[in-house]
Amino acid sequence: MALYAVIAVALLGSCWAAPPVDSDPTNDDVDLDMWDLNNYGETYEYDDLDEEVRNAGISFEVGTMAPPATITHLPPAVIPEDKTEEVTLLPQTTKPTVHPTLDFKGPGLFGPDTGLGMPTCLLCVCLSGSVYCDDADLFEVPPLPKGTTYFYARFNKITAVKASDFLNLNQLKRIDLTGNQISELDEDTFRNLPQLQDLFLADNRIPSLPELPVTMRHIDVRNNHLTSAGMHREGFKEMKDLQFLYLSDNRLDYIPVSLPDSLRVLHLQNNNIQSLNEDTFCNSHDLSYLRKALEDIRLDGNPVDVNQYAQAYVCLPRMPVGNTH
Repeated sequence: MALYAVIAVALLGSCWAAPPVDSDPTNDDVDLDMWDLNNYGETYEYDDLDEEVRNAGISFEVGTMAPPATITHLPPAVIPEDKTEEVTLLPQTTKPTVHPTLDFKGPGLFGPDTGLGMPTCLLCVCLSGSVYCDDADLFEVPPLPKGTTYFYARFNKITAVKASDFLNLNQLKRIDLTGNQISELDEDTFRNLPQLQDLFLADNRIPSLPELPVTMRHIDVRNNHLTSAGMHREGFKEMKDLQFLYLSDNRLDYIPVSLPDSLRVLHLQNNNIQSLNEDTFCNSHDLSYLRKALEDIRLDGNPVDVNQYAQAYVCLPRMPVGNTH
């Protein structure tokens, strides 16, 4: 009997511990340790409950807390008081675009006497003592900085070169005006340049060559309108450093004399040279004279027959290239 009494007490304790069927799911006194929280949201029948309790149809459902209510209507927006102030905008002024120009020939800040040359360096490229103005659509030689050593203005539209263009440029060593439309050169354009060595005037319309300084080393006047009357008599004689002289494709009637011993290359092809003199290259009064440096003479394209003037080449290391009949 005592055993049955113990069992009865256990069964009654189990019933008292189970939550009532009609209990409020929001009751805060529910003991969550009795629920299987790993499988919430489904109905389970627990095997460890007494058979009698299961026979009574009692089941247990474990679920999550209800989600918060969804707000479907937003509260009315709070419109702040309009405190916008009227602002009066000043009319915007546009600064005019300033384009650099090379029209600085007169006296002023950028004149050739100042040696600044800033307008030129805005349109050209100035690197140290070199000024590059190739293919810049120039119609005249621009003002150059006083320190200019090498000046290039090839393939422009320059028609005339004046003595004032290179005034006070005492460091200038090279001038390259190839491929312009030059037909006028002042007589004093190059004469007062104490260090000028290289002059390139090919592919222009030059009828005469002005006097050049004795410091010349390289002269190129190919493809111009140069005539023998437009050459200074013995204009090359005192040029002790002259090595290259290019006079081809002009209108010369004879080879200019006297030529310095330093000359290495003489190109005269495609002119109107018809005869040679025994003293053109050599010295008829000194048969021992030798011109060792002059190894490249071009006379092809002229009406002269080079074979008829053998005595004119006796001092040369090789004969000129030219027409033979």
